[in-house]
Amino acid sequence: MRFSDLSQRIGGEGAEAWATHAAGSRAHDKGEEVYFLSVGDPDFDTPVTVVDEAITALQQGDTHYTDITGREELRSAIAERMNKRVGSHYTARNVSMTVGCQNALFSAAALLLGSEDEAIVFDPTYVTYAAALGATGATIISVPCPSESSFRPDLNALRKAITSKSKVIFLVTPVNPTGVVYNREELQCIAELAIEHDLWVVSDEVYAELVFEGECLSIATFEGMQDRTITISSLSKSHAMTGWRAGWAVGPEDFSRHMSNLALCMTYGIPGFVQRAALCALRDDGSDTQRISDTFKRRRDLILQELEPLTAVSCEVPQAGMFIMLNVADTGLSSAEFVRQLYQQQSVTSIDGKAFGNCADGSVRLAFTIGEDSLREACRRIRLFVEQLETA
Repeated sequence: MRFSDLSQRIGGEGAEAWATHAAGSRAHDKGEEVYFLSVGDPDFDTPVTVVDEAITALQQGDTHYTDITGREELRSAIAERMNKRVGSHYTARNVSMTVGCQNALFSAAALLLGSEDEAIVFDPTYVTYAAALGATGATIISVPCPSESSFRPDLNALRKAITSKSKVIFLVTPVNPTGVVYNREELQCIAELAIEHDLWVVSDEVYAELVFEGECLSIATFEGMQDRTITISSLSKSHAMTGWRAGWAVGPEDFSRHMSNLALCMTYGIPGFVQRAALCALRDDGSDTQRISDTFKRRRDLILQELEPLTAVSCEVPQAGMFIMLNVADTGLSSAEFVRQLYQQQSVTSIDGKAFGNCADGSVRLAFTIGEDSLREACRRIRLFVEQLETA
């Protein structure tokens, strides 16, 4: 039997990037010791108050259909939180609840792109972008963020990438996988180009509350950008709620109306008890998110310290998030082979940087989402593996 063209457009390298992680998961299920540095799923439990709120909601029977785009009280809380963080001026009418940030990305792409359009994406970026955008049939135009420039965007290349077919600029800040946070000058340039060429901007800010140094600005707050920017995010990283699938898209009211139509034929809303839990999380005092951010910063610094003695590899210092890029180009192995052999020899999983884009070829992404004792042991194993390569 044959499948549609869509089934081909949502496959590829990005969808295959998790092969080593999957092998590690199977080994772990058999009782083998595996150190997972491959997935951005925080090892923290969801805050107890949030879990308790969901349990209460379930016990009260909050298991029926809900408003398609989310309850107004929750959407208002999201608007208020964003307004407080970046100085925007949104209301509940600008917010659409989604099944995680990934669903928000797919939905935004579906509503903004057509098969004749071009979508501009910075390289490297999260692995599912190619499939989510490619599903629309649009042509993806990559703008390099070279490793030689610490993965910062090449704005001259961005200018040259824009054509009469350009429709949307997709950016992630802070960036997964590099931890780069776009600065004011970079965002200002992107905003000016978007206005000049009448482009949409989709800004993925799911790591915005896990910034170690400086601040995460939102391009929606730049002059002339609020009506052409879709900001997507979730509670997955900030509140250790990856499995709850509570995300959102914030944009112009007419965009929200289209989101409602799309949700009607795709998700039909998200569960009421999840929305109750999300509202509880959004109304916290910020201490849980600060604790998570502080822990990730401490783990980042641990990796930098543990791997610093190695000469064949080097780390780019991430400004935010839960990942670090390890440059392995001088080891004599491709990044894909480094990932494969590191797992086979030391039972440490990682992700080949090339899965995120050509600019990350020669690097591997390490997640610091395991406890510090385990992370220290994983680094010891990486050191042992690299030292063997250095003396080979």
